[in-house]
Amino acid sequence: MLFMDRQEAGRLLAARLEHLRGRDAVVLGLPRGGVPVAFEVARAIGAPLDVCLVRKLGVPFQPELGMGAIGEDGVRVINDAVVREARVTRQELGQVEEYERGVLEQRGRRYRGTHDPVSVEGRTVVVVDDGVATGSTARAACRIARARGAARIVLAVPVAPDDWTERLADEADELVAVAAPRDFFAIGQFYADFAQTDDEEVADCLRRAAGRPAAPGRAAPGTEVEVTAGPVRLGGLLTVPDDAPGIVVFAHGSGSSRHSPRNQFVASGLNRAGLGTLLFDLLTEEEEQDRANVFDTGLLAGRLTDATAWLRTRAGYEGRAVGYFGASTGAAAALWAAAEPDARIAAVVSRGGRPDLAGLRLPAVTAPTLLVVGGADPVVLDLNRQAQMRLRCEHHLAIVPGATHLFEEPGTLEVVTDLARDWFTDHMAPAHV
Repeated sequence: MLFMDRQEAGRLLAARLEHLRGRDAVVLGLPRGGVPVAFEVARAIGAPLDVCLVRKLGVPFQPELGMGAIGEDGVRVINDAVVREARVTRQELGQVEEYERGVLEQRGRRYRGTHDPVSVEGRTVVVVDDGVATGSTARAACRIARARGAARIVLAVPVAPDDWTERLADEADELVAVAAPRDFFAIGQFYADFAQTDDEEVADCLRRAAGRPAAPGRAAPGTEVEVTAGPVRLGGLLTVPDDAPGIVVFAHGSGSSRHSPRNQFVASGLNRAGLGTLLFDLLTEEEEQDRANVFDTGLLAGRLTDATAWLRTRAGYEGRAVGYFGASTGAAAALWAAAEPDARIAAVVSRGGRPDLAGLRLPAVTAPTLLVVGGADPVVLDLNRQAQMRLRCEHHLAIVPGATHLFEEPGTLEVVTDLARDWFTDHMAPAHV
């Protein structure tokens, strides 16, 4: 492992690209995982940021294996060797390409909205991804930049195989990598956190890089509050319907915030069921700069405990039950906090969570706990099954068929919302104070 996450990888990569500062450069990130890396590069060298829309063409029965890539402006790259070895028919290739072309167009509208692509004509273009494996997407991205009139192309990645320069030298004028190890099996093996980047994070990186305000309608309904958590003050969104029996406090995953669109979606569903919700930032902006804080389960659990104490002292909320909804690494913080001796948590729901990060505290959790995992998220599913064996409280593992880690598939987040709503309404009762 070389990098804690994509943000750290981006900062290390940016240090290798200082010579591009002041060179009228444009940074193009490959969605999705390359954009957080590219954001750090663009910020460091003072260049505008845009996306280079490329979609990998995965082998039908092994989609993680790329047999080519497509990009904007009709760019198409096919790895004939992979197509032959995988015995992919022309019809199968066409079906994959048609589907990915539709996704490509949809992503362009989602990421840029009404904004035009940043002009690259006559400029130095830095194409950035979170790593290079087969090189198909990087090759397509370079060709897109060349077709749009780039004067010079720099392909920059945190990690690539040791022979990557030989394979891609014809596509870029300069190739830069933080590391090019010989024992290379997959990009993810070089990251401690290689969780999928969602569309909202991509759009947010572009917005922040351009200095644009947050998209309208992203804020959850309710009241903006300032949560007191020890010595810090954290922004929050509090929504409490009349006669709500309890309030669910949300713990977001790494790289997210109280503005998480998925958590807001679930919160809205809970609100419609008459439950209160509190979404708040677990860290201050300064603390987020130290990426170690994002994975400090003890620190995050402490913030959750402090936020719960703050909530219980607010006028009108003293006797209401409190539940926890944790997503990804936030689920570990929720279970850790729920294991505190005086926690008095009514129920816990984990969405695509990492309960294993709560470690030895799992047997101490007394709150009824629902673990929700996507059926197409095998690694996390296995971690949840192992954690389930350590729980001594009432618990249940719910598997959402076809859902991946981020529950992006149509209808899957609705299933999560329904499961959470039923679990909380079944277990919420006024807390004893």
